[in-house]
Amino acid sequence: MPSPLDEYPIHQTPLSMARVGSSDRNFYDRSYFNGHDRDGGTLLITGGGVYPNLGVIDAYASVRRGDTLRSVRFSDALGDREMQTRVGGYRIEVIEALQRIRVICEHDDLSFDLTWEGAFPAVQEQPHLILNGNRPIIDATRFAQVGSWAGTLTVDGADITVDPQVWTGTRDRSWGIRPVGESEPPGRAAAEPSGGFWWLYVPLRFDDFSIIVIVQEEPDGRRTLNDATRIWPDGRVEQLGWPRVHIDYRSGTRLPTGARLDLTTPDGKPLELEITAGAGIPLHVGCGYGGDPDWLHGQWKGRDWSLSSRYDLTDPAIVARTPYGVIDHIAHARCGSAEGWGLFEHASLGRHDPTGFADWGSVAP
Repeated sequence: MPSPLDEYPIHQTPLSMARVGSSDRNFYDRSYFNGHDRDGGTLLITGGGVYPNLGVIDAYASVRRGDTLRSVRFSDALGDREMQTRVGGYRIEVIEALQRIRVICEHDDLSFDLTWEGAFPAVQEQPHLILNGNRPIIDATRFAQVGSWAGTLTVDGADITVDPQVWTGTRDRSWGIRPVGESEPPGRAAAEPSGGFWWLYVPLRFDDFSIIVIVQEEPDGRRTLNDATRIWPDGRVEQLGWPRVHIDYRSGTRLPTGARLDLTTPDGKPLELEITAGAGIPLHVGCGYGGDPDWLHGQWKGRDWSLSSRYDLTDPAIVARTPYGVIDHIAHARCGSAEGWGLFEHASLGRHDPTGFADWGSVAP
């Protein structure tokens, strides 16, 4: 049967909109949002996605207050594709494309009704590609934006007013191929692992501009993704060259405390970012990203499934696995005299020669 979306002139293949143009089981299409009150008292990470070749739709929301993380997740069978992401008590409504988004979560332990307002135009990032041999394990397109939040948030009975003059954040929309759902047989990849993964993603909001930096490197430091841009209110996008990255880690760990990014403007002048990394949420604790033992994006959990969990981030079991995944930190930044806020997302797994980490057990002195 045709999909309701087939009524619209949006097709890009001869297929019905009920199908995607790839038979890869790992095809996905999803949204990610974060928001915080700047002082680190409250950090929210949430998102939702569809996995057409797995027949799954799901969403999650996690809020950190102090050392406590409350996470709720929703999952169901994917029916007809539609313009909204809607699963269980969660939905994403596009009020004005690329500018205003409403995100609603209804659960006894965590609920909110929040509206996103873009502060600067959304910008499309460089394509994300990671190969395992010759097979793409990530082959995705993504756009990103910084902005503000307004609305209400309730966590474990505590009501929080989300003031757009205070609450800021970043978001992205991505689609393509990446590991989702149940784990595939590891095969050759398990016998011949890459040895490490190093990732840095820093979207920042300043009063007069935004800056988005993405760096991905192999264990030997070879850069496989380099994207640094400054976005102005009128839509102009400046490329900021080849970022030179200097990260400070807490002694005895790989947890970042701050960083300096040395950028270059189009006319060759240096542009320095100084960043302090604040409270963070490990994306593999409650948010369903790789390594989360409780739930993974695209995983089949049955129809009309939901789960609520409360995590103590000082629990030794949580502390032990926190370094082995991507962590999203509140970022406080300086660019010359300009003050900014945003996200400092980082993962340093295994060997990374430029940092001096020789293997999976290496930590900062």
